[in-house]
Amino acid sequence: MNDQFDVSVIICTHNRCGVLPNALESILNQETRGVRYEVIVVDNNSTDQTRQIVESFIARGQGNMRYVFEGKEGLSHARNTGIAQALAPLIAFFDDDERVAADWVATIKQSLDEHAEVDFVGGKILPRWERAPPAWLASQLHWAPVALTDYGDTPFYSNTENPVCLIGGNLGIRRAAFDLIGLFDPELQRMKGSIGSEDHELLLRLWQAGRQGMYVPNLVVEADVPIERMKKAYHRMWHTGHGQACALMQLNELIDWNGRLLQTPIESKKFFGVPTFVYLELVQTGVDWFKVALKGNKVHAFTKENRVRHLVSYIRASHQHNHNRQPLFAEISALLKVWRRRK
Repeated sequence: MNDQFDVSVIICTHNRCGVLPNALESILNQETRGVRYEVIVVDNNSTDQTRQIVESFIARGQGNMRYVFEGKEGLSHARNTGIAQALAPLIAFFDDDERVAADWVATIKQSLDEHAEVDFVGGKILPRWERAPPAWLASQLHWAPVALTDYGDTPFYSNTENPVCLIGGNLGIRRAAFDLIGLFDPELQRMKGSIGSEDHELLLRLWQAGRQGMYVPNLVVEADVPIERMKKAYHRMWHTGHGQACALMQLNELIDWNGRLLQTPIESKKFFGVPTFVYLELVQTGVDWFKVALKGNKVHAFTKENRVRHLVSYIRASHQHNHNRQPLFAEISALLKVWRRRK
């Protein structure tokens, strides 16, 4: 491993030349506290002025910046190319529509140096609204689809006991972790709206390998939130896509009733390849949605609606990927037996 750099920062971008300069300015103006870092900009097959913008920064004398082209579109492909090009033992990710705090690189290095027991660190992603958000979006209940996170000001571990996802818009990870469990999975990016699923799947593999991360409250970035992501249609699409991705990961079947991650899926009777408890949650959530809607609580009603969308999508995708389905009569008979036992 080249010892020229302590941290390799990877920014993946696709046709975002309008916002990219802000991201580059923020990462190049760091209070490093002696940390040596490189910046790798992965152009994911852009057709705009992305390359020219990056090369203009390099021409200013930014010797720690490199331009890399990845023609196969998809965030996982771009990130994996960046990892292959990275020279440092610590790898950091943030997005092209974000701006990192002045101490971001130094905080990643310090956090991983001081906590040998963790393989990754993540922190807050706070909003820069393009306009004032609607009331329902001001609630953090609806921040996941716009890739925002704020878990408060107390550090905590992210592991099998507490499987909280620290997303790639603000993530530092040891290269050794990739050597252990592999790179980002491109399979999940096929699903429209499943932004962030690649991050979740990567952490899932790390947790299952017995690894853990840490939420670091003072590791902060700010993200632009455009108007189109403030619309309910976008959030509905995201939850549908996320449901499909979670089905591929069998995520609902890997979380027990105490919120802990299991090594293998919960043993349960299935109906068309889907555990019966998923159907029961769908029914209960639908009832809850109706109740809170009647009370006029629009924020929580939209939360319940999106959970219904997630579960319906999860069921549909699980059914499609189940290659051991029984005939309809056998499936219905098995389901009725399960419900009789519950009475």
